[in-house]
Amino acid sequence: MRTKRETVDTQNHIVTRIREQIRAQGEREAIRFQQQSQWASLSWRQMGERIDQLSRCLLNAGCEIQQTIAIFAPNSEKWAMLDYAALQIRAVPVPIYATSTAQQAAHIINDADVQWVFVGDEQREIAVAALEHCPNVKGVIALSQETTAPTHPKVWDWASWLLQDDRGYQAELEARIDARCMDDLTTLIYTSGTTGDPKGVMLDYANIAAQLEVHDQVLALRPDDVSLAFLPLSHVFERAWSYYVLHRGAVNCYLSNPLQVREALAEVKPTVMCAVPRFYEKIHGAIHDKLSRATGVKPHLFRWALRQGERHAAQLRAGQSLSRRQQWQLALADKLVLSKLRTLLGGKMRLMPCGGARLDPDIGAFFHAIGINVKLGYGMTETTATVSCWDDTGFDPQSIGHPMPGAEVRIGADNEIQVRGPMVMRGYFNQPDATAATFTEDGFLKTGDAGYLDTKGSVFITDRIKELMKTSGGKYIAPQRVEGALVRDHFIDQIAVVAEARHFVSALIVPCFDALEEWARAANIEYQNRKELLKHADVVALFEKRLQSLQHELAKFEQVKRFTLLPQGFCMHSGELTPTMKLRRKVILSRYQDHINTMYQR
Repeated sequence: MRTKRETVDTQNHIVTRIREQIRAQGEREAIRFQQQSQWASLSWRQMGERIDQLSRCLLNAGCEIQQTIAIFAPNSEKWAMLDYAALQIRAVPVPIYATSTAQQAAHIINDADVQWVFVGDEQREIAVAALEHCPNVKGVIALSQETTAPTHPKVWDWASWLLQDDRGYQAELEARIDARCMDDLTTLIYTSGTTGDPKGVMLDYANIAAQLEVHDQVLALRPDDVSLAFLPLSHVFERAWSYYVLHRGAVNCYLSNPLQVREALAEVKPTVMCAVPRFYEKIHGAIHDKLSRATGVKPHLFRWALRQGERHAAQLRAGQSLSRRQQWQLALADKLVLSKLRTLLGGKMRLMPCGGARLDPDIGAFFHAIGINVKLGYGMTETTATVSCWDDTGFDPQSIGHPMPGAEVRIGADNEIQVRGPMVMRGYFNQPDATAATFTEDGFLKTGDAGYLDTKGSVFITDRIKELMKTSGGKYIAPQRVEGALVRDHFIDQIAVVAEARHFVSALIVPCFDALEEWARAANIEYQNRKELLKHADVVALFEKRLQSLQHELAKFEQVKRFTLLPQGFCMHSGELTPTMKLRRKVILSRYQDHINTMYQR
């Protein structure tokens, strides 16, 4: 467990950095957001004024130093500015995933002793339902611009809340800012977890500052960069990244509905954006699905162009230069094919941090080949996101990169990756036993991930220690390895491997119905609904053939022998996925127990 440090240097305190950018950037654009289906923006000066206004409202509401407030809403400029407003007065924002249930929200609100809850439109009634179990909450404030009749005496609309602004609190606001401290808690982020109730991760300003400093050494964004924030701000990845974007004086664009990311990419044309592996998998699958239906010279041209990009990427990693002939070939490949593929990401993308789960090395290599610098990284909420990432040169695509400056990484018992450094959390809120169990005696965080370090210092993950499955024959199965090998197929949207205490590996598969239904139409397969489609012999044969071709890199005992096709996907609302899209295996195994038993009875 990391103890509190006496730190007085507030140069990279996030409040310091944002206020410095406000003074320096003035009328330059700071943020964009959607307003009535159009993109609007605020300058740094305007954003600063609104942040100060919200800070005064919080002070008028009696918000004390290190008091918690909750933000239970999808991404928006209000979410971000409310976050910064709370930080200015040394309060502690506690994000709640927008997809959380009333029960989940109530657990976090009570555990963190939250008194004010800020909600989105769809979260308002959920929060009201949670109030029955949250007696300490003073009010729920709806972030919507619309003024509506309150549905509960503790509910405020946004316009009414802003009337609480009192410039008489300006002096106290400035005093709070002047007294900012690196040892204050910045936030409590409740880890979603695949089992049990979430735990509040305590991150302080020293954690955030450490990440700002090392990212400057590794990435160094520019003020003319534009980032699209489409991952939830309630997760450490997007939130820490957004802090870094503003720290660098770049423009951050907040997307409320992640399902609209394709349209937003075309409209915003970002130069940088963080994303999870599933995003890359979907784009990769869509491209290859289109390629599989192409005729004539197009498939050959695509493969030739990709080879030029692959050679260029390999030579960049090796620090080598292209010959003149190779430069000419790359330029032609880029003009005819590669540049067109990059338009799927807006056409101006130059850097894309990737994290949250394992990225298939072939998919990572594909994006580098088309000219997108994907920076695969590894981290946790407990490490304020990034622990390691791919370098610009010399990285192994099979790895998760080299440790960030200041991050000590070692391999402990059971091949567990362990981390120590200034980015590691203080501990779990109100859970000293859980905190002690997560740290070694010499202060290394036990990540729960199994892996190894090679001779060059690259970090490799093999699997989650707790998720290893042991077959009845004594073989250990790493489910993420098997799932990662299969989900790259454009006909497969989701997959959950089953192997624990079984004599072979099976899988629950959710098809990508866009691709499958188009294939079925081309094959003249008639069906009334998806269930009927999935039972068709030709469809079953298709997936048998796809699995056979995808599993050649797996050992025989790792390969999926039987599978069940599901007509609906795993989702958060049914408890099958965490808010970060990880499988809740126990829930899935319980819900689909009959399907699983059938696979082993045949």
